[in-house]
Amino acid sequence: MSNTKKELRLKYKTLRKQLSENEREEMSLGISNQLLQLDIWDKNYFHIFLPIEEYQEVDTELILHLLSGKDKEILISKSNFETREMTHYLLTDNTKIKKNQYNIPEPVDGIEVPSKKIEVVFVPLLAFDKKGHRVGYGKGFYDKFLSECQVETIKIGLSFFEAEEIIDDVHEGDMQLDYCVTPNKIYHF
Repeated sequence: MSNTKKELRLKYKTLRKQLSENEREEMSLGISNQLLQLDIWDKNYFHIFLPIEEYQEVDTELILHLLSGKDKEILISKSNFETREMTHYLLTDNTKIKKNQYNIPEPVDGIEVPSKKIEVVFVPLLAFDKKGHRVGYGKGFYDKFLSECQVETIKIGLSFFEAEEIIDDVHEGDMQLDYCVTPNKIYHF
């Protein structure tokens, strides 16, 4: 059976929809507990995505609590759908968050931080393989953003499900993950 991004996108969107809210919460908790074992906590600038509820994404609120408990600088992004670019803002107590037309929660404005400063990125995905390649929603925002980061920036995928053996149609511009964390396991690439 082939494993193209298109097929994997369909498969995992369906699998996610089948999870109950309780299962999603349990699994999100499992993922944030696994993160504590990673060697990333000496870093300062962490980029995180706010979940799109309609897409049943990993709930990153627990990770936000971890980060603020450890006094980390937390960055969230605003996406420009014309240029496919993301602008990163420092998350502070005054940050106003509003959903855009795609239901993505985004900061209205704030203190901008360049990609080059970001040390750890938590990456949303639909599927990933044992080589650290990921399948996102196909818009290319994260590949573009990750290519603007430093080479040593740590890229961590968050997934409810375990790795696929291989993704058939990986492109040259696809950015590889360093880790992918599931509720039960940490993959290191």
